[in-house]
Amino acid sequence: MRSYLFTSESVSEGHPDKVSDLISDTVVDLMINKDPYSRVACETLVTTNKVVIAGEYRLDTDKSKLFREIDDKIRLAIKKIGYEQSGFHWEKIKIENYLHNQSNDIAIGVDQNENKEEGAGDQGLMFGYAVNETESYMPAPIYYSHLILKEMSNIRHSGKADFLGPDSKSQLSVEYDESKPIGAKKIVVSTQHEENYSQKDLKEFVISVVKKVLPKEWHYNSDDILVNPTGRFVIGGPDGDTGLTGRKIIVDTYGGSAQHGGGAFSGKDPTKVDRSAAYMTRYLAKNVVASNLAAKCSIQIAYAIGVSEPLSLYVNTFGTGKVDDQIIEACIRRNVDLSPKGIRNKLKLNNPIYVPTSSYGHFGRKPDELLNGSFTWEKTDLVDMFKKNI
Repeated sequence: MRSYLFTSESVSEGHPDKVSDLISDTVVDLMINKDPYSRVACETLVTTNKVVIAGEYRLDTDKSKLFREIDDKIRLAIKKIGYEQSGFHWEKIKIENYLHNQSNDIAIGVDQNENKEEGAGDQGLMFGYAVNETESYMPAPIYYSHLILKEMSNIRHSGKADFLGPDSKSQLSVEYDESKPIGAKKIVVSTQHEENYSQKDLKEFVISVVKKVLPKEWHYNSDDILVNPTGRFVIGGPDGDTGLTGRKIIVDTYGGSAQHGGGAFSGKDPTKVDRSAAYMTRYLAKNVVASNLAAKCSIQIAYAIGVSEPLSLYVNTFGTGKVDDQIIEACIRRNVDLSPKGIRNKLKLNNPIYVPTSSYGHFGRKPDELLNGSFTWEKTDLVDMFKKNI
C-alpha cells in the first residue's frame, strides 16, 4: 500500500436526479402502503415545471383514484424539498403519468405458486461493501461528502440559512496513508443560492460546515475548499438541468470505492433484486467487518429472473481477512436465506420505507426502527452468528 488520494461526490435532495429518485420512491411507498406485496417499477423525469413518470405496477385499486393520490404525493414531496421557484414550483408543475399494469409474463416468473418458489424479479448482479474507515463502515470520501450536504440541508430547512437553494453538490478528495484516511486535499461544494448573495459570505458558511463535519484530526486548509467554482449558482434543480431516476448510482452506494452491478434502486419494489439483493450484500459485508473478520469486505451475488436461489455468491476481503474468504462464503450459504423472499422477510422490505433512501445514500445510515423501519440492512445483528460459526 502507499499514500494516495481517492475522490467521491454527493448531491443533495434538491439535485434534479435526486428529485427524480424521491418521486419514484414516493410512488413505491404509496403502493406498498396500500398493499405490502404490490409491484412497481417507476421511472421519473423532471425538467422545468414538469414531472413525467412511467413504468408498471400491480395493485388492485381504482386507477383514477390512485393517480390522483400519486399527483398529491408528488407535489407534497417537492414542497418538502423546498422548491417554490419560478422554474420549478410544487403547485405549478405539470405531472404526466404513464404508469401501466405489469406484464403477466414478468408476474408469472416472479410469483410463488404450488410448483415453484418466488423468483427474482430480474436477472442481474449486485455488490455490497463495507470497510472499517468510519463508524458506519462506509468509505470516508462518500461518507463525509454526504455529511457535508446533509448538514447544509438541515440548516437550510431550519430557516437559519434562507440564502441557500435546494440544489447542491459536494466532492471530497481524501488523502490516505496506507489504508487510513488522514485528511482532505481538495473539497468542492457547489450550492444554489439567492440572487446577489455574497460569494464571500457563502464560502465562509460552507467552510464552517466543512469544519464541523470533518474529523478534527484531519489535516486540510481553507484554501483547499472550493465553493461555487463558476462564481454563481442561482438557477438550479430541474429548471437548470433535467433529472432522471437512477442516474446517481455511485452516489447512492460507495462513491466508487467498490464495484457496482449497474442497477439502480429507487422506484423499484423489493422483488427487484437490483434493490433488495444490494441491500442484503451490504448487510452481509457490514456484518463481516463488524465481526472483525476483515478490515474490508466486498460481496457479489447474481440472480436469474424467475429463479429463487442465487446463481453465485462471491466474498472478497482483499487480503485483510482473518480466515479464508471461502470459509466466510460457506458460513453465509449455510446460515442466511438468499432467496428474494428470504431477503425481503429478513430485512422487512415489504414496508413503505424507501423515501428516506432517495437522498444521501442508501448505505451508511442508522436503522430507523421507531419511525418507519427503514435501513434494516444497516444492522449488525449477524455478528454473533459469524463468531459462533467461524
